[in-house]
Amino acid sequence: MGLTSRTTVYALGALAALCVALLVWLWPRFAKPGLWHVLGRLGVIGVTQVTIVAAFACAVNSSYQFFGSWNELFGNVDTAPVGVTQAAGGNGGGSVNGISSVRGASLVQPAGDQQLSRVSGLPDGPAAAAGRVESVKIIGRRTGVVDPAFVYLPPQYFQKAYHRMRFPVIVALSGYPGSIFNLAQHLRVSQTAGELQRTGQMQPTIVVMIRPTVAPPRDTECVDVPGGPQAETFLAKDLPDAIRSVYRAGHDANSWGVMGYSSGGSCALQLTMRDPGVYTTAAALSPDYKVKDDPTTGNLFGSGPGRQARIDGHDLMWRLKHLPVPQVSVLVANSKHGEKGYPETEAFLKAVKAPMRAVSILPESGSHNFPTWVREMPAALKWMNAQLTFPQDVVPRHHQEKGTVTAARPRPGGSPLRAEGREPRPTATAHK
Repeated sequence: MGLTSRTTVYALGALAALCVALLVWLWPRFAKPGLWHVLGRLGVIGVTQVTIVAAFACAVNSSYQFFGSWNELFGNVDTAPVGVTQAAGGNGGGSVNGISSVRGASLVQPAGDQQLSRVSGLPDGPAAAAGRVESVKIIGRRTGVVDPAFVYLPPQYFQKAYHRMRFPVIVALSGYPGSIFNLAQHLRVSQTAGELQRTGQMQPTIVVMIRPTVAPPRDTECVDVPGGPQAETFLAKDLPDAIRSVYRAGHDANSWGVMGYSSGGSCALQLTMRDPGVYTTAAALSPDYKVKDDPTTGNLFGSGPGRQARIDGHDLMWRLKHLPVPQVSVLVANSKHGEKGYPETEAFLKAVKAPMRAVSILPESGSHNFPTWVREMPAALKWMNAQLTFPQDVVPRHHQEKGTVTAARPRPGGSPLRAEGREPRPTATAHK
């Protein structure tokens, strides 16, 4: 039985109910003085509580997909196949029909649809009319990471008029321990993007939903851990290379953005400010602005003389004060009442200076949860899309990469920059 299957949830629920019944039935037998009777009472209480907690935890995990399998729960994860380095053909020209047309060794492989089949509101009908969400696994050529992902392809991706066009890409990151199921079902990233594009509020965009937890159950916080998981390298190098090798995704950084909620939002800011040659736009919902060690992360920065430099490098306020400011655009969201990160968000916005640009979504109230982030999602997606160049370039006939045209087009709906290097802040009412 799979960790997230309904059979497992029902079985543990039935076991918990049985234990409660046995506790009621056996209790009179242990209601006597003496050491063994006391130990018996403690034992049946303990077993009953364990089964109830296990059933509850399994039900919550099945709903939110914190851990997708027993192997993930116990820290046993897949590694990349040896020798896999590129997509079929090796030219990075992009697939016309999505992952279904991929053959042979590829950095993007089809994956089972067990999680995807449980997501509501996905595109229904011909791909050229409704778009499509694909369940895949991304294989890191440099890092050896194998990470599941959902990839949303807009209807235009399958239409003849766009068959040689590349598309901008938004990478959506889950929080910790999080999963791609949370992004699709609870945050409704692809559904929201599809509706915005259908109503003309957003240009056609590829959306890649992926988790930044590359070595579950450890929280790697998008950090290249010395001697450990290389989370930043995977997200900043392996992931873009893999997506471009199979899909018609833009090559220039101006066509790539990254967003996330909670620790995924923290990762989005980290990736954009640390790797501006990869991602030029970020939207961070309820982020932190500094990566710290805690019981879920372990030692992220190693030891020795370079430890402090690595810590400082992942402190965004330190970077704004001591390092050249990157030419990127970021959106940060935090509720004024109900979330503890509002003061840090205000301090971050005040610290941003040209050529970096920052905008914000600051609702009066909201908690650190999906209902708050769902409210913020439409405004965040529309703002991000307005920053991205579309189309970035054109796939030549026969997908020959050598002849790719890279002339940039004007960004649709882009906001004019103000003299101080910051755009007007979206208000909380913009996403109600």
